[in-house]
Amino acid sequence: GVVLELAVQPRASRTCAAGEHDGRLALKLAAPPVDGAANDELVDFLARALGVRKAEVELLRGKTGRRKTVRVRGATAEQAVEALGVRAARSR
Repeated sequence: GVVLELAVQPRASRTCAAGEHDGRLALKLAAPPVDGAANDELVDFLARALGVRKAEVELLRGKTGRRKTVRVRGATAEQAVEALGVRAARSR
């Protein structure tokens, strides 16, 4: 799998990759940070973008913060680079 270091911005106009921020992939999430809605949107977005099941996307750190670490099983660093423009993805 691949581990992604993310900086997320909830309540954006749409969900998308937004470049890099502090050495992390920046993602804008359309969902608000209420009752786990932004985390659910994050999991949905990454699963769709990387072509894996939602169950393969695991939030390792940052459940309540904007800085998150996510493991995506069944995806490679090369897939992450292609789908999200990630340069700092690392395989695990």
